[in-house]
Amino acid sequence: MRELQLKEAKATLSAVVEGLTAGGEAVTITRHGRPAAVVLGYEEWRRLATVPSLGRLLMSAPEGIEELPERSKAPLRELDL
Repeated sequence: MRELQLKEAKATLSAVVEGLTAGGEAVTITRHGRPAAVVLGYEEWRRLATVPSLGRLLMSAPEGIEELPERSKAPLRELDL
């Protein structure tokens, strides 16, 4: 991931955005040598925003144990995945 100091990012923001819209990689903005922010293209943000969080996955699980499918007793290597 490319890194830019905040001062440089301010001066070249148009070029940074142009690079991202052309499919470039995300850019880390540093402040006093430490990462402060990440700038990424809209499509990449959209892809990441639609990934469900672990909390959402757990909340969507069945509530009662009777609703869970029966556990297979076969070792994992014998299952057809």
